[in-house]
Amino acid sequence: MTVRTRFAPSPTGYMHLGSLRTVLYTYCFARKMKGTFILRIEDTDQEREVPGAVEQIYVDLKSVNIISDEGPDAGGDYGPYIQTERRDIYPEYARELIERGGAYYCFCTKEQLEQKRLDTEAKGGTYKYDKHCLGIPLEEAKARAASGEAYVVRQNVPTTGAVSFDDVLYGHVEVDCDTLDDMVLIKADGLPTYNFANVIDDYLMKITHVIRGNEYVSSTPKYNLIYQSFGWEPPIYIHLCQIMATPTRKLSKRKGDPSYNDLLERGYLKDAVVNYVALLGWSPGGEQEFFTLEELIEAFTVEGLSKSPSLFDMAKLDWFNFEYMRKLPFEEYLRIALPWFERALRGLNMDIRRLAELMHSRTEVLDRIPDMVAFLREMPEFDLSLYTHQKMKTDAAVAKAALGLLLPVLSSLDDWTEAGLHDSVMAAVQESGMKTGQALWPLRIAISGQASTPGGAFEIAYLLGKEETVERLEKSLKRLQEAE
Repeated sequence: MTVRTRFAPSPTGYMHLGSLRTVLYTYCFARKMKGTFILRIEDTDQEREVPGAVEQIYVDLKSVNIISDEGPDAGGDYGPYIQTERRDIYPEYARELIERGGAYYCFCTKEQLEQKRLDTEAKGGTYKYDKHCLGIPLEEAKARAASGEAYVVRQNVPTTGAVSFDDVLYGHVEVDCDTLDDMVLIKADGLPTYNFANVIDDYLMKITHVIRGNEYVSSTPKYNLIYQSFGWEPPIYIHLCQIMATPTRKLSKRKGDPSYNDLLERGYLKDAVVNYVALLGWSPGGEQEFFTLEELIEAFTVEGLSKSPSLFDMAKLDWFNFEYMRKLPFEEYLRIALPWFERALRGLNMDIRRLAELMHSRTEVLDRIPDMVAFLREMPEFDLSLYTHQKMKTDAAVAKAALGLLLPVLSSLDDWTEAGLHDSVMAAVQESGMKTGQALWPLRIAISGQASTPGGAFEIAYLLGKEETVERLEKSLKRLQEAE
């Protein structure tokens, strides 16, 4: 059997992380099995379609190096690969399904259905369509439809017995037919619902394996009834575990959880996001944590998939991103980080390249750069207790002495380079008999206002420039003197 898999997103917004994981697994499985990967755009829900979303799907897939063998952007023998361009296909199969007894015309109005729902709920029940229109003789129903009367096509689910399917992860799944409703297959506008179109398209496109989220487990028995009605062999199902935002809530863009694009806009690296998302619900079975796409393809097996929910941990993603960030060649880091530095420090005459060198190994996510370097633009307010450092053996008194020593040295310094700063300050410290840490820690605090900075006192002083450094030093020394 030649494996044929498909990724079938709806153009209703940015790609969420569950979709990214689905396409990763689908693509890796196809490549690992030397099969075919198909992209299909399921755009029959026209009310929810977002302008530009189809193009964004192409951009997103290209960004993670997923290239379709067949699809709207690649062509193929089973197109069109956009469902609205296939709209003439579905009514034909709906009519055949009706003739086979697997579906029927329904002429109930929205108002009638709403009233039935309200009546059922008022009695404490759960509404399910009552097959009212199933009793209409077929020829009468055809005539009413042909005359222009509004209708939908509903699936005719048996009222007794059970229907089942087999899943690679969940095994044999069986449900009683009386728990299922007669879902709409063709809407009043003539377009199919997802529930019908995905079955018809998977069959016509010869899809062998369907990999999707486990939210479709409850619908799959109804899909299999359609396969049975037509006498078709269903595909092999692999339903993926949920990705959870918290132990009790699944990840959802409707709840404000980030999409793939949200993460990119925040400054996460696509390779880090892909690597982390791939491990949400799949284990490579070894110690390796970092994978290129090629390595994922080589390592991927369905046996490594889990049916237990997987928790999306932002801290773990941050760690992955940090590891990827620091491994970037410096020139690449500078290219992607430069807009963030410019956003924070625009208008300042500063050696941004040197700052980037200092920040490269400290950057977790790019959007945190502005906060990390904000002290270079404006001296922050800080508590004098920062001068106290047990290891450096410093306190406010030691700091006042150190700043008093270093202020005239820096005020008269002409060689305002890191080397010049180092040599002049260290010479003065050694001559005074003060310990190095007792001078440099207070200096760092006095000109940065914070305990953690990219680089030490000399690097910060160099970046600030002489005028700003001396001005900050004077103000900090004055605060210490006034605090006595």
